[in-house]
Formats: sequence, structure tokens, C-alpha cells
Amino acid sequence: MTDNTTRLDHVVLWVNDPIGSADFYEKTLGMEPLRLTDFATGQVPFPSVRLNEETILDLMPQTMAERMKMLPGAADSAGHPVNHVCVALSTDDFDALRGRLEERAVPVSDISYDSFGARGLAKRSFYFRDPDGNVFEARHYD
Repeated sequence: MTDNTTRLDHVVLWVNDPIGSADFYEKTLGMEPLRLTDFATGQVPFPSVRLNEETILDLMPQTMAERMKMLPGAADSAGHPVNHVCVALSTDDFDALRGRLEERAVPVSDISYDSFGARGLAKRSFYFRDPDGNVFEARHYD
């Protein structure tokens, strides 16, 4: 695969409870929470979770929607999550994630096979929702 200089930096998700969402991502996907204390004390407008060394998910409170004025209509995206965000994991991490989701009674889809993605065909994948209804796909290629 070609090492492109363009990288995905972050995805912003609208959430109702940023601290609860950070807890979900930490305990199910193993993501590192960022800026939780600063958010809780009002020093920053939202916390984040680290997906990997290059990519984070920002957990934007829906209450911030009215302040989104960078583009006309930007506030209207609040409550309308993206179609889905896909995370690629190792085989062991894929199986462990599915187990953690099932332990927490988070509904998961059936497993799909040979789904096309950024690295070619993924061996297995499945979908689940976070507490705010954002849809995630988990997959592995190896």
C-alpha cells in the first residue's frame, strides 16, 4: 500500500453525554480519553478519544450545535450522525471488541465477509452503535 501524506486527523461525533461517550469508547474500543478533566471543568468545549497515534474522535456535545457557524447550515448537522465510521483491528482485537460489546448488551450485526475497504477485502466485519446512535463498523484484514 502507498504511504500517502494525507491522513485522517479526526472525526467529530455529536453526542449527548461526552463523558459517558468517552467511557464507552475507552471500555469497548480501548481508546484513550483526552481532555476529560479540562472538559469537566469547562476549560475546553469537548473531549476526545484517541483511535491511534494519528487519529482522534472529538465528542461534540449537541448543545454546541447553535455555535457551529463556520459554514451556513453547519448547526443543522447536529443529531444527524454520519453513515458510519469504520475501525480496522487485528483479528484478536476484533474478537475481543465483539465480546466486550456483547458483555455490555450492545446490539451487534451479523458478521459479514470479504467487505471492500481501504486495505482491500476485509476477512470479517460487523456493525454496532455507540450510546448516541452513531454507527461503527469493526473489521479485520488479517
